[in-house]
Amino acid sequence: MEFEQLKLDNQLCFPVYAASRLITREYQPYLDRLGITYPQYLVMLVLWEHGGITVNEIARKLILQTNTVTPLLKRMESMGLVTRVRSGNDERKVLISLTENGRNMQAEAAKIPEELAKGLISGPMELQEIISLKTSLERLIGYLSAK
Repeated sequence: MEFEQLKLDNQLCFPVYAASRLITREYQPYLDRLGITYPQYLVMLVLWEHGGITVNEIARKLILQTNTVTPLLKRMESMGLVTRVRSGNDERKVLISLTENGRNMQAEAAKIPEELAKGLISGPMELQEIISLKTSLERLIGYLSAK
């Protein structure tokens, strides 16, 4: 091949993309039991950690645009997981909070990370490798987000 840099095996983006898709696939059986999608799970993680938070803050934490997050939140509201309320101080801001159903889902969801980690640790990776990979990816995300 004339351009070695164009080989799929020489790309950083492809293993990151493939790993992301395959990890999401691993989550799917757990999320199916909860009745939510992976993006909805990410929103729930933010809300379980921070409680009531604005749409803009959710978008910032998930490194998404608000026009991506808003339809997701509307769907979650129709599912009875969250409420959306305009701020009394600033009507441009929408505060997102968990409903009782959303809060109750947390105990079942808390089992997911451990189950997934067990699968990785009993398979190809050691715990320290997983931690190191996560740290490296966080540095990469930080660098790319700051651009």
